[in-house]
Amino acid sequence: MTASTAAYLPADLDPMQFDQLQPLYQELVDRPINSPAELERWLLDYSALSAVVSECGARCSIDKSCHTDDAEIEKRYLHFVENVAPKIKPFGFALEKKYLASPHRQALPDEKYHVMAREWREEVELFRQENIPLQTRITKLASEYDKVMGAMLVEFAGKEHTLQQLARFSEEPQRATRQAAWEAAEARRAQDRQKIDGLFDQMLALRNDVAGNADCADYRAYIWKSNCRFDYTPQDCHDFADAIEATCLPLVEKLNRRRQADLGVATLRPWDLAVDPRNRPPLKPFAPEAIDRFLAGTAQVFERISPVLGQRFRELEPGRNLDLDSRKGKRPGGYQASLAVARQPFIFMNAAGLHRDVETLLHEGGHAFHYQAARQEPLLFVQHAPLEFCEVASMSMELLGDAHMDVFYDPADAARAVRSHLEGIIRFFPWMATIDQFQHWLYTHSGHNSSDRQKAWLEIYGRFSSKLVDWSGYESERQWFWQRQIHLFHHPFYYVEYGIAQLGALQVWLNYQLDAQRSLQDLLDAFALGGARRLPELFQTAGIRLDFSRETLVPLMQRLGEELERLPDGK
Repeated sequence: MTASTAAYLPADLDPMQFDQLQPLYQELVDRPINSPAELERWLLDYSALSAVVSECGARCSIDKSCHTDDAEIEKRYLHFVENVAPKIKPFGFALEKKYLASPHRQALPDEKYHVMAREWREEVELFRQENIPLQTRITKLASEYDKVMGAMLVEFAGKEHTLQQLARFSEEPQRATRQAAWEAAEARRAQDRQKIDGLFDQMLALRNDVAGNADCADYRAYIWKSNCRFDYTPQDCHDFADAIEATCLPLVEKLNRRRQADLGVATLRPWDLAVDPRNRPPLKPFAPEAIDRFLAGTAQVFERISPVLGQRFRELEPGRNLDLDSRKGKRPGGYQASLAVARQPFIFMNAAGLHRDVETLLHEGGHAFHYQAARQEPLLFVQHAPLEFCEVASMSMELLGDAHMDVFYDPADAARAVRSHLEGIIRFFPWMATIDQFQHWLYTHSGHNSSDRQKAWLEIYGRFSSKLVDWSGYESERQWFWQRQIHLFHHPFYYVEYGIAQLGALQVWLNYQLDAQRSLQDLLDAFALGGARRLPELFQTAGIRLDFSRETLVPLMQRLGEELERLPDGK
């Protein structure tokens, strides 16, 4: 925030108190705008106020994620969700309308404001006053899901574990230990299946009501407009899924046949998919309690990729920008949040001493770099890129970091780590298609019940999952497997972005191998654009193509296969 925009706001403003915010919003609604310069000043003042509210909401959400069992934090979070955010939405609608109706808008540089205006037109068209309380209820239900998941603890091997901590045992060479840990986790999840299913039923009904109120055919149509998906259609997503089924699934089956042979098992079971196929001990990049070692190692990886990235990562401080360890009361998953006043990123995750933790911090670090590159833009509304490109930032860092796994491992284990990541990318695409296609079904089959939902899940999961994995005796666990995907509860339809972005990140990875300096500079140039360009232009600036057809997918999968053949596999 610039000094002039900061001066616009009272020094003692408390954004948790709507009665202090209301006159500021009303002044913006009522303010006369008589020139393009006054319109830009008005935008900056609106941005300054929005930044204060955004950071307040982000900090409430971060605190809730970190401490799902703290009653005072929950009370503060719910106060913001119930008594601040809903009351602001009508002002946002009025202010966006005011901007779009201004005759002075045409004198502003189209290059900077075109994308923002296009998105605001969609938001104005979708806005309905009656949806505000419904969206508040959806947010509260998502919070309740977090609370249920954060309370899941399992006694195993003489110690209490979160589900994230228990995941370490999925990589243990002893098959009986893996099975016991997997069964213990599923038994704990089973205790809350019906509760979670009930929460999801309520969310579905509310989301369908939101779509109906906005005169959309269904919630998918609503989300397409709400998420400003201007550059691809639902049919493109179905075609992407078809390409994945044809191209990636055969590779997954090839990997699983090799895994089955290496493990020497008659059939692969669900607890055989994360363990090293040669039955080597799990990769342990750091001890679960050695978060400092984890942080220092990741900083070193980024320094090797680029001194610029190394410096930016070292700006992040535990407590202020980072909450990394897994503990009781934390919600599952990981994310990066943007603190709009401090102009700082915040990274949340559940590190438990797994190699996946390294990948996660590289991933969220990419989001942080993206935000740091774009934060010099004073206008909040132009800072944030579309989600499909945001995930290019994060996934690129995972891939570029692969060349530096010797920071955490000896050469043999470093090669194992890279192999695990690249195989994981191949396996990811069918899972992404599963979640995406399931969401298409969920939101285009209004009125379905829980039984219909489970049947649809099994059909879609069966289409995109390996036929070599035997779920016999665990049919119920397979039927409810979808409940572990947090995006279904928090971010409906937010998953195909990962697939689109992974194709972009793989292109960055290939470009980096040909010309590291040029490729990285192109990527950083694209980061700095924030959300001021259309999605295809952001991809183009980064030196890659926005295309997720079979034409792009096939050669990238072939290249991954070649890289896996090149990597030493050890003994």
